[in-house]
Amino acid sequence: MTSMLTPTKTEYDSWLIEMPPEMAQAAQVAEGSYIVFQISDGKVLAEILPSAPPEIKEMVRQISEQFHDAFAEMKRLGD
Repeated sequence: MTSMLTPTKTEYDSWLIEMPPEMAQAAQVAEGSYIVFQISDGKVLAEILPSAPPEIKEMVRQISEQFHDAFAEMKRLGD
């Protein structure tokens, strides 16, 4: 791999990493997939989450646009 992977911490004991293309290819999964690492009982568990299909991405984009002001206000208030 040519670059450093930076995980995103979730509110639980888990971390999310977007798989680089060469890792996705080696795992034979779609590009844009993620790996979720979880810590449980002193062990690290991993699960691959596939990339969202185009129709879901479009639906999220539309909802985000439609409710942009409401989302901005929730963010301002701290959810």
